[in-house]
Amino acid sequence: MLHLRGDWRLHALARLSAALAAGGLERLAKSDRVAVEGASLESLDTAAALLLLRRLEAAGVAPSSLAVDGLDPRHRRIFEVVRERMGQSVARAARRRPGVVGAVGEFVIEMQRLVVAHVGFLGVALAALWAATLRPGRLRVRELFAQLGQTCITAIPVVALVMFLIGVVVAYLLGLQAAQYGANIFVVDGVSLGMVREFSPLLVATIVAGRSGAAFTAQLGTMKLTEELDAIRTLGLSPEQVLIVPRVLALSIALPLLVFVGNVFGLAGAALVCDLMLDITPSTFVERLHDALDSSHYLIGLAKSPVFALLIAVIGCSMGLTVSRDTRSIGINTTSTVVQSIVVVILLDAFFAVLFQELGW
Repeated sequence: MLHLRGDWRLHALARLSAALAAGGLERLAKSDRVAVEGASLESLDTAAALLLLRRLEAAGVAPSSLAVDGLDPRHRRIFEVVRERMGQSVARAARRRPGVVGAVGEFVIEMQRLVVAHVGFLGVALAALWAATLRPGRLRVRELFAQLGQTCITAIPVVALVMFLIGVVVAYLLGLQAAQYGANIFVVDGVSLGMVREFSPLLVATIVAGRSGAAFTAQLGTMKLTEELDAIRTLGLSPEQVLIVPRVLALSIALPLLVFVGNVFGLAGAALVCDLMLDITPSTFVERLHDALDSSHYLIGLAKSPVFALLIAVIGCSMGLTVSRDTRSIGINTTSTVVQSIVVVILLDAFFAVLFQELGW
């Protein structure tokens, strides 16, 4: 019988540890039955109970075989909870790590669950958009314009700078090769076609994924963590109409506008390089641009951007609403949103490139 008395709480762990070390617990292991008696026990918490059980286990007494006699019901409950959790931690530690095939299988199953969750959330978002279309009065106009300001207006400087530099780099590299064959004028053809059809939609969507998609996840994840979503439901409002629809609509409107800005500044950067390096004046650049660039290429680039925007917004909102009740999950889901959005944008761009090529567009 091990008799406990006094205060057994976290602040006294050092004293309790020394007392247990000097108490000769090894002698208990020789007994057929070991019990803990606590009639004189004043207080007990989980830290002190864990210390006692671990010391008994180290001395050779199995926590599962330990009897508890004469304890207050509250103290008995603490003992039982700590003993139960110790058994669970041992079971988890004994779990074998999967091999290569098992790891691949787990990854495939996780990806399947993720895709199914995103497709389901896409359906929810489209249904909410359709409901807002049928009843325009339900649309939160103020929130829509607030999201437009965050996703579009404040993103213009970043998009303009990045696309201007991309235009400079692409024109410079093409100019180095074209100058060797005296085909300087064809740099305009290559830059204009690549910029408005591929570079601008793809790169602007990537910037928006890292900027707005991550912001959606962080915002909604924080709202879930602080129980604001529960408060919205308690007020009888729909989180989809209040939070999802304005974000999806705002990004679907903003991305084509940002792609247009990217086209203008990308071509401006290319025109600057052509003027300084290839002796192609801005007026000549514009004239050649009109001849080389068909309007269909420009429209294809703009047509892809709303699809990119829809999926980026859906992924961002979906990952935000699946955040667990801890702050670490917000960072993990935010990072995952950026990676998923970029991968989806690249896959969609490749799909559109093959599709339009087969259609002859």
